[in-house]
Amino acid sequence: MCHLFAHQPQRDYESQTRSLRIDGHCTSIRLEMAFWDTLEEIAAKESMSLGKFLTTLYNEVLDHHGEVNNFASLLRCSCLIYRSRSMAPVQDFKRAVTPILDAAE
Repeated sequence: MCHLFAHQPQRDYESQTRSLRIDGHCTSIRLEMAFWDTLEEIAAKESMSLGKFLTTLYNEVLDHHGEVNNFASLLRCSCLIYRSRSMAPVQDFKRAVTPILDAAE
């Protein structure tokens, strides 16, 4: 099991700080590259730039909760939710398909 975690590309867990403008305010956020990659993927699926997506997310959280506590952690958790939901149909499909070996037996 440790091979799954230990052999991942080092680039994925290297941190990168990016300067962003959210609602006209300059800020910087430090995340691991795997999270930046996922956020860029989400933004592309929403047909937005990364900056526009982050601003939209920030404003939605602000509207819903009245404040945004620890935006970097919110982004990491959002990526985990996105990845877990995008994997669910694949897992369901694997369970529904009969393996070739089982069908031949």
